[in-house]
Amino acid sequence: MAFGWPYSLQIWLARRNAARARRRSERASGAEIRVRTPLILALFVVAAYGASWALLLRSSLPVQNPAEVEQQLDCLALNIYHEARGEPSEGKLAVGHVVMNRVADRRFPGSVCEVVKQGGFKRRWRCQFTWWCDGRPDDPRELASWEDSLYYARKVLWRATEDPTRGALWYHADHVAPAWRKQMLEGPKIGRHIFYTAPSSG
Repeated sequence: MAFGWPYSLQIWLARRNAARARRRSERASGAEIRVRTPLILALFVVAAYGASWALLLRSSLPVQNPAEVEQQLDCLALNIYHEARGEPSEGKLAVGHVVMNRVADRRFPGSVCEVVKQGGFKRRWRCQFTWWCDGRPDDPRELASWEDSLYYARKVLWRATEDPTRGALWYHADHVAPAWRKQMLEGPKIGRHIFYTAPSSG
């Protein structure tokens, strides 16, 4: 069976990368490997989770260091876990994208963890996401759901998926009717949540 030049190219790239890895290993002499740029870290994530090269070019998350990225990932995964672990895939992605939409909006804090934990420090039930200030333990107890939440958090954090909410900044469960919804533009209903954007200033 003939695979053609793409297969030959893959073989050549694999051999070249193996040779380079050996040379780097010899030069390193046991020194610690460090992530030097956001691009290198993005390459690792893309390779680890099977996204396409096109998604790498779309990734715009500012990366300071791996520890910070891990912290932001945990915060995003916790929000998906507590807010949408019973939702379908699109529902989990939608909740994650609302967090990232807020990070990008000047009306909200500028990091994932600050957005997720906004409010509720002084009074219970005064936070943006109720699980954060309901007085209950926040540590995940369902391992399978936690792994699932981490998976979708990675996809959202690294821009490896489209935003199904179309830029939503708010949402609520479909069995409640908060008063603030009347001041917003209603968007799609995804799973058991209804999503909203801010009204146009024009």
